[in-house]
Amino acid sequence: MPDGRFAPSPTATLHLGNLRTAFVAWLAARSSDSRFLIRSEDMDQVACRPEHEESAVRDLAVLGLTHDGDVVRQSERSELYRSAIDRLIAEDLTYPCYCTRREVLAEAADSVAAPHGARPAGAYAGTCSTLDRAGRAEREAAGRAPSLRLRSGGAVVSFTDRLAGFYEGVVDDFVIRRADGTPAYNLAVVVDDADQAVGEVVRGDDLLETTPRQIHLARLLGVSVPEYLHVPLVFGSDGERLAKRHGAVTLEDQLAMGRTPTDVLDVFAVSLGLAENGEQLTLDELVQRFDVVKLPRTVWVLPQGLAGSVEP
Repeated sequence: MPDGRFAPSPTATLHLGNLRTAFVAWLAARSSDSRFLIRSEDMDQVACRPEHEESAVRDLAVLGLTHDGDVVRQSERSELYRSAIDRLIAEDLTYPCYCTRREVLAEAADSVAAPHGARPAGAYAGTCSTLDRAGRAEREAAGRAPSLRLRSGGAVVSFTDRLAGFYEGVVDDFVIRRADGTPAYNLAVVVDDADQAVGEVVRGDDLLETTPRQIHLARLLGVSVPEYLHVPLVFGSDGERLAKRHGAVTLEDQLAMGRTPTDVLDVFAVSLGLAENGEQLTLDELVQRFDVVKLPRTVWVLPQGLAGSVEP
């Protein structure tokens, strides 16, 4: 059976949108008698905090979303990433890139109307792909440290998401190692999922467009490609992605308002089409009832009553 996982980046306390996605991932794993793993994507040692990892694990436990094995941390897996990057370099599938983020975004905006098919936001235009040795030396002399990009050759990758359906995208030459030497997200997540034998990736649909990159990289590395289930995000009443400004959006906030973990799960279950108002199903009953066909394909707007103010 395909193992599932929840892999938050511990840069802040999880909000209800994060927890709702974790709930779907947990139900998907448990309904197929699979393990549910937690991975802390703490690569950014400046923004990530141990207390946020601890609170994420605690929130899942309070909701009854048990996990299997120890929490795996990306910050402790550098050798795995280095090995994968070295292999790609040895196979001449990479090149150094001296472009700044601002330059990349400007070039992406200029080429947005080009007839190249679906491309991820900020897709790289390939500026440094043809730089010769002199060009590289000139940029390094100017103090520019290069990131490392995968040479994709404009590969077109398609897959069928369990919820979103058929999706196809053009893979750009994306970064696999940042200029500071840190492995990039798309590289780390592919290596991690393969190493942990993750067979199904459940996550927010804001990551749908970058999935072709990860599938392409997995194929180059010769590792299994998991199934994907991208869950629509949770928005506030203002039509924007759920955030702290929307009120009582963390589990701690909800408990402070007098709600129980069961109350929160009941709201999630109703929003996911797995229960009717007032049913109050147990987790075991929800596992039995879980069916991807029932899941909504549009964003869920957090009810204003649920995000009411927390008493000071």
